[in-house]
Amino acid sequence: MADFIETNNTKTAVRELAASIPDVATFAAIVQEVLDTNPFGCVGYVQAGVNHDGVEKNRESYTARVNYEDLDAHTVGSISAKAPGAAAMETVAADILADTALATAMGGDPVRDYDRESYSCQLKCSDPNGEIYYVTFGRDNVRITSYTDDAIRTAVETWADTIPALA
Repeated sequence: MADFIETNNTKTAVRELAASIPDVATFAAIVQEVLDTNPFGCVGYVQAGVNHDGVEKNRESYTARVNYEDLDAHTVGSISAKAPGAAAMETVAADILADTALATAMGGDPVRDYDRESYSCQLKCSDPNGEIYYVTFGRDNVRITSYTDDAIRTAVETWADTIPALA
C-alpha cells in the first residue's frame, strides 16, 4: 500500500483584535477597502478558463440579532437572522424590528443586540508568487490561511497595522 508523501506545508495566522469591530458599516468598509485598493499586491489569474481578480470575495455571512424586552427591560425572546451580505442583514433586521405582529407574539419590544451580531467575509487572494491564500475577516479577528510564503503574512500584517479597527 502506498504512503501519502507530504508535498507542501501551508500555514495559518490569526490576529485577535483588541476590540470587536463595532458595527457592520465599519466591517464592510474594511473589506471594501481591500477589494478596491488591493493592498497585498495580489494579481489576477485564470482558473478553469475564467478570469479572476487578484482579490475577490470567496464567501461571507452576516447575522443580525434582535431581542424582545418586556416592560422591565428583561429579555423574553430573541431572533437571529443570517443573511448573505451586509446590506441584506440590515434590511432583514429593519423588517424584524418593524414587525408588530412578531413583537406581539414574542411578548416584548424589539431591540437590536449589536454586541451579539456576527460578521464574516473571506477573501480569496492570488499572490504574485502563484500562491492562492485566504484572508478571513471576523468581528474579533483576522485570519490568513493556506499560505506558505511568510512574505504574505508580512504584507497582510503591515496593511492591518494601518487600520485602527484591526489593532
